[in-house]
Amino acid sequence: MKLFDLTGRVAVVTGGNGGIGLGMARGLAAAGAKVVVAGRNAAKSAAAAQEIGGIAIEVDVLQEADCRALVHKTVAQLGRLDILVNNAGINIRKQPQEYTLDEWRRVLDSNLTGAFVCAQAAYPEMLKVGGGKVINIGSMMSIFGASFTTPYAASKGGIVQMTRAMSCAWAKDKIQVNAVLPGWIDTELTRGARQDVAGLHERVLARTPAGRWGEPADFAGIAVFLASSASDFLTGTAIPVDGGYSVQG
Repeated sequence: MKLFDLTGRVAVVTGGNGGIGLGMARGLAAAGAKVVVAGRNAAKSAAAAQEIGGIAIEVDVLQEADCRALVHKTVAQLGRLDILVNNAGINIRKQPQEYTLDEWRRVLDSNLTGAFVCAQAAYPEMLKVGGGKVINIGSMMSIFGASFTTPYAASKGGIVQMTRAMSCAWAKDKIQVNAVLPGWIDTELTRGARQDVAGLHERVLARTPAGRWGEPADFAGIAVFLASSASDFLTGTAIPVDGGYSVQG
């Protein structure tokens, strides 16, 4: 269907070499986009890019210069930028009183500030091609809290509000900005959480109407939808992809 065809489009996926990011990158590539896999681990990014027929660019989203260089290198190599997926991020699991200020800043800068800088850098390039799509990866922790996610939850709540503000600013430029809120997804990050938090696996299964943890492949479809013309009149939203977890009382 042409509505979902991304042929000729160029997409950047930060943190695209594994987990949710790779699931989205695979979906975008399958729909015809040329995908840039951006991440700190150059070897892992190169392997992911080879798998999907894209290119890899090394980036540390903690560094403003890296974020801006990512956009510059993408346009230099592929000629344009149409889609930005801000997926890179980290979590440090502790009780609120145990975080150092450096840990707080590292999580906020990785998850929120890096996404802001990448989007800001992408904006003029999207203007040049007549519009674009920004997909910010939030979390269900922007809907409710957990005792061990204070800076992570703050950063993801910020992602949702940043998405709304950007969507208002850039709608006139035909740039749609939306957020995806993943639930409990089977990734390296959540495997660590299951080791750290006793009973987490069982509680997630009990509360999730779908009766399972999510998989990175579950994000291919939402990525294509939000990156394609099918979502041209959708902006400022925050869409949970969580098997129904967040609607349970």
